[in-house]
Amino acid sequence: MKHFLVKTIANAAALAVAIWLLKDITLTGENTGRKILTLILVALIFGLVNFIVKPVVKLLSLPLFILTLGLITLVVNALMLLLTSWLAGKADLAFHVNGFWTAVLGGVIVSVVSWAMHVILPDED
Repeated sequence: MKHFLVKTIANAAALAVAIWLLKDITLTGENTGRKILTLILVALIFGLVNFIVKPVVKLLSLPLFILTLGLITLVVNALMLLLTSWLAGKADLAFHVNGFWTAVLGGVIVSVVSWAMHVILPDED
């Protein structure tokens, strides 16, 4: 349970940094509390997408990983961020990623910040 909580906090922080740095990744709400709740829900959706969908996509695109020496990871991360944006829209959450290249840059930011958060936050079970 602690591992799940740490991952959710790391995802929320990483998404918050991407929202803060990129004007085409938006999170809207009436007040700060609503924005925080939306951010946590989006982080949960992002975690589920990365847990369920990403391994399947990586397996199916294994030849591209070998051919591009892993650079396809940037595209896969962007697609996971776009899928999260689409699912958040379906769940009536005010999170939106506008465009593929924004998603690529957002995916890089989320990956770096998420890695840093996992280094900082304790992860003992």
